[in-house]
Amino acid sequence: MKVACFSTTKTDKRQFEKMLTPDMGIEMDYFDVHLSPKTVPLAKGFDAVCLFVNDHADAEVIEQLVGYGIDTIVLRCAGFNNVDAKAAQQHKVTILRVPAYSPQAVAEHALALIMTLNRKTHKAFNRVRDSNFTLEGLLGFDLFEKTAGVIGTGRIGQETVRILRGLGLKVLAYDPYPSERVTQLGGKYVSLDELYAQSDIISLHVPLIPQTEHMINADSIAKMKPGVMLINTSRGGLMQAKDLIHGLKKGQIGYLGIDVYEQEDNLFFEDHSEEIIHDDVFERLITFPNVLITAHQAFFTQEALDNITATTLDNLQDVQRNQLKPERCVTCEI
Repeated sequence: MKVACFSTTKTDKRQFEKMLTPDMGIEMDYFDVHLSPKTVPLAKGFDAVCLFVNDHADAEVIEQLVGYGIDTIVLRCAGFNNVDAKAAQQHKVTILRVPAYSPQAVAEHALALIMTLNRKTHKAFNRVRDSNFTLEGLLGFDLFEKTAGVIGTGRIGQETVRILRGLGLKVLAYDPYPSERVTQLGGKYVSLDELYAQSDIISLHVPLIPQTEHMINADSIAKMKPGVMLINTSRGGLMQAKDLIHGLKKGQIGYLGIDVYEQEDNLFFEDHSEEIIHDDVFERLITFPNVLITAHQAFFTQEALDNITATTLDNLQDVQRNQLKPERCVTCEI
């Protein structure tokens, strides 16, 4: 099976070369560009494509892939909002993902954002390097006995609840499909409005689907505690960025930590240090002293990469064996 692997970095290539064995019958070709209508011709002559979060497999791209004889898309991630599942189903294209690679990695990064925003260690680091040892402006608060709201209690959300409970926070949770483990950990399921009203910290752990797109907007922000800390390690499209700016300016949002951004495919995973960034919304966000942005690195641990690579290769072998694992399949009904 010949596989065209898009959006690959040196790290991705090392991971696959480390785990690929001749008996798998898989031949990988690596492309550092994102899949798009412009780059899809690179997939000609392959049996499958392997994609990451900033690759786009919309209806146009899928139609071209099918024209090349490609009927398999494997994702090196859990999210699948960048693939038109309905178009894929119409063309009988199989989509496989990595539903769980390291819930701990993402949950721990959410904690890192919380701790850094609160105790301002990033600012303290730079001050000390400049021989500035003053504490003014570095005041934080005790997390102990504060209230955290966790929206989405799948694997990552559950790990976030476990970590926050371990730090002594009260945890409120919201999910249309409650998890018994969250209750066992000491979390309490409430309505979304109640979570907004009572939480000092809110962390998002839901997929980007039509029902969750821009769920954090002017209306929902207005329902939150003044000075709330918002954390997003899921998908940028969950938040309406312009409304975040308004909430920050008013002080309704006291802290914002995001590892994702709605227009990140034009920014993240690339070096733009010598360029002018033309995204005015992003540029405005990074001017706020109480905003911390990381470039989609929550997943980026060795354990997570090992699991992502192993599951991706296993998915490709399942295609060859015609023995797909249902929990890894994406359909337009998800």
